Amino acid sequence: MHRRIFAPGVLAASTLLLAIPASAASHSPGAPGIGDPYYPDYGNGGYDVSHYDLRLKYRPSTDELEGTATLLARTTQDLSRFDLDFLLDVSEVRVNDAKASFTTSGEHELEITPKSPLDKGTALTIVVRYSGVPSSKQAYGFTSWHRTPDGGVGANEPEAAWWWFPSNDHPLDKATYDVSVQVPDGSQAISNGTLQSTSSRAGWTRYNWRSNKPQATYLATLAVGRFDITTGTTEIGIPVVNAYSKDLGDNDGAARASVERTGEIADWLTGYFGPYPYNALGGYVPNVTTGYALETQTRPFYSPRQFANGSNTSVVVHELAHQWYGDLVSVAGWKDIWINEGFARYAQWLWSEHEDEGTAQELADYVYASHPADDAFWTVKPGDPGPENQFDAAVYDRGALALQALRNEIGDEAFFALLKGWPQRYAYGNASVADFQRYAEQVSGKPLAALFDTWLFQPSKPGAPAAREALLARAATAPVPPRSWKRIAATNDVHGR
Repeated sequence: MHRRIFAPGVLAASTLLLAIPASAASHSPGAPGIGDPYYPDYGNGGYDVSHYDLRLKYRPSTDELEGTATLLARTTQDLSRFDLDFLLDVSEVRVNDAKASFTTSGEHELEITPKSPLDKGTALTIVVRYSGVPSSKQAYGFTSWHRTPDGGVGANEPEAAWWWFPSNDHPLDKATYDVSVQVPDGSQAISNGTLQSTSSRAGWTRYNWRSNKPQATYLATLAVGRFDITTGTTEIGIPVVNAYSKDLGDNDGAARASVERTGEIADWLTGYFGPYPYNALGGYVPNVTTGYALETQTRPFYSPRQFANGSNTSVVVHELAHQWYGDLVSVAGWKDIWINEGFARYAQWLWSEHEDEGTAQELADYVYASHPADDAFWTVKPGDPGPENQFDAAVYDRGALALQALRNEIGDEAFFALLKGWPQRYAYGNASVADFQRYAEQVSGKPLAALFDTWLFQPSKPGAPAAREALLARAATAPVPPRSWKRIAATNDVHGR
């Protein structure tokens, strides 16, 4: 909020100007968006968050949430004002122990003006006290908060945080998290990372979760309800916590038969992607009505509908693959979504090979043959699909086709070295499609610009390799899906809002 001061005369104005430190003139508001062309108002400029401490109280019966969020950050410019992305009702904001003024603007901006301007490089402790009913809030005509019969869930992509904690909501600003949630006895609170402790008092139980590695805001999750919780460890010793709503009905058995294989699947994925990057693992299936799944860090979210037709380990493979491709290495901008979805889909193709239900090449041939040249499928460019097509099936399937084409071009040795080396190259950071192309050229020793352009950026069907053209032409008349295809296709809407 800008405050305008009017002086009655020139002398008074001159005196006022002299009273302002010379350095203050260089201070300016942080940008209301971090600079993502797909979502100009998502995230914010002027600061970088290193840690979120969220202390919450939630009433499942009324969907009321109270919270105190403490953000540790550092300014990246001389700052007069800055924004957080948030929707609930704020009662107080403090910046470095001093009360700050605040107002709201746009769809989801909380504008904060500290008591004094902040110099570049200043360490910040931002405290926000708030309350509200998350399910009553919408932005851009939708909500990312899922009301359930016994509580609520925060999970969505590319935005979910606004409904339960104030944040710099873009993958470019990762941070660590402590999430402490008080709920009535009989309910449980599920979040990311490891459960540090629980305590009960006067009819309430507090759950304290910690995510100790950098985590994008959309990958933070909160679920409160009545869950059946199972625990275990993977073969390499990673603790696993899975949670299932107690009212999943007919989907309960299929959900458990899938998610309970999380440890096995994660161990298998390490053979392709390298060491598992976190100290916690698991998944949760709340009783939500939506149909998608999401790679919430260390503990993916699955809707019951993912298991409506029986067990589906393929969707578990997809979300666990994201722990490396999407979580460990996150997009530099949302246009780089292929770095997430093409690789998670290709992991499903590799799992199909592992389960002897169709090779990656057979799946690639089927996808290629199933879409004639005039199919709109080929007009979506996985390397930059646009916000309207960010989660289109083509980003997944054509994205995986690009990886099979790359594998065929550079050979298995270089390809699998690439899959394993990439997560280590940009671990706990961000990267773009262009970064991946450069890395692929470095690992393979081959120029790959034409291949990437053809498969990721041209709005047309690529030509078939000459050696396979006749086979693919025959397959196009009546393509036969590999046995795994139905389960893989069932995950086409895993991230659809």
